[in-house]
Amino acid sequence: MKWVGAAVLCLGWLGASAPVHASHSVDCGMHFQLSGWSVFYKTATGSGTISCNNGQSMHVHIRAKGGGLTFGTTEIDDGKGVFTGVYNIHETLGHYATAEAHAGAQASADSQVLTKGNVSLALSGKGHGWNLGIAFGAFIIEP
Repeated sequence: MKWVGAAVLCLGWLGASAPVHASHSVDCGMHFQLSGWSVFYKTATGSGTISCNNGQSMHVHIRAKGGGLTFGTTEIDDGKGVFTGVYNIHETLGHYATAEAHAGAQASADSQVLTKGNVSLALSGKGHGWNLGIAFGAFIIEP
């Protein structure tokens, strides 16, 4: 009779184990707008929408911050992002490391790849402004 109780406890323990990732990652993308300035310290804010091919969607706030030898203003009107290594839309949130060299005047286009653990984010965008410099920092996506 004791072994039946132990078996029930084992089955209960197995059922309460940590969730496992789905066997396939989901495709998620982001459309966003971002504007900011830099004079040694670089800051920008914006908003966007993340959508995944599994039907999940989320409105997000975006912040970029950092420092370096950088000067200028930037406004991205038509930004796009593609995430890889995502199993759930909530894995897209958080702090991504950035490093960039930039120079531009008037209309410009830019692209870069950011990482956060196993998740990568490839960004591209078109906008306007003027900027010059080298900067390091964080690209932050929050709900």
